[in-house]
Formats: sequence, structure tokens, C-alpha cells
Amino acid sequence: MTALGIALLVTGVVLIVLEAHVPSLGVLGIPGVVSIAAGAVVGVSALGGSIVFGVLLALMLVAISGTVVAVSLREGLAVRRRRIRSGPEGLIGHIGIVRSWDQSSGKVLVDGALWSARRSLGLDDEDDVLELHAGDQIVVERLNGLTLAVRPAEEWELAP
Repeated sequence: MTALGIALLVTGVVLIVLEAHVPSLGVLGIPGVVSIAAGAVVGVSALGGSIVFGVLLALMLVAISGTVVAVSLREGLAVRRRRIRSGPEGLIGHIGIVRSWDQSSGKVLVDGALWSARRSLGLDDEDDVLELHAGDQIVVERLNGLTLAVRPAEEWELAP
């Protein structure tokens, strides 16, 4: 019986440590807390202690390990809400400069890299205000493979 209690305690600790390192959102941590509680009760009763002491020890361990799991859950959920800041998807909303442009496509410089670009859908090609020239500033709206969909930057987007 003592071996079962120790096995439950070790299993619970391993599951909680895994929860802290793997974004499982409680799938590993909650069974770890239950395992620690059961291990404490089984271990204390196997060693000849009273069931009341086992339950009190289990409650104390559940409070400590539950706090660790709660912090892990909070941090895991916060990471999911963060905006993507790297990779191709991180380019959306960034300001760039037109290097060359021919009617509806061309090359733009965004974050130090030269990209193929095309005009975003929904923009009227006949409107002179929306015509792009070398040196104009643009905003990346979408990414399709290695081609950016861009539109002219507005004044409020360029303000520091």
C-alpha cells in the first residue's frame, strides 16, 4: 500500500510538471492534483496514520499543487490571446515602402525584406489617389504564399 501511495504522489508531481511545460490547459494538471491527493491519503493510511491526518495532508498538497496548475492555466491562456509577432503572419499591419510598381503588382520593402506585392482586393484601380509609385508607403493587409496584399498607408497610420 505504501508503494501505491508513493507511486500516486510521483505520478501527480510528474503530471503537474508536464502541465507547466506543455500547453494542455489542465488536461494533465488536474489529474495530477487528484493523484497527489489520493497518494497522500493512501500513503498516510498505509503507514498507520489516521485518515483525518491523511485528508488534511491531501488538502494542503491540493492547495499547493492547485495553485501551480492555476498559474500554468492562466499563463497558457494568456499566450493564446497574444498577437502573432513573428513569421509571415506577423507582417500583417506593418508599414512598408514601394520599391517598384507596375499597375496592380510590384515589389515592396517591409521590415528589411523585399516582397512581391499586389494591390488588395476591393481597391479601385482607376482612382488616382490609390495609385502606387516607388517611394510610397503601404500597409500589409494579407499574405498569400510569398505575395503580400497591400494598400496605400493613410496619414494616421504613419504618425509616430
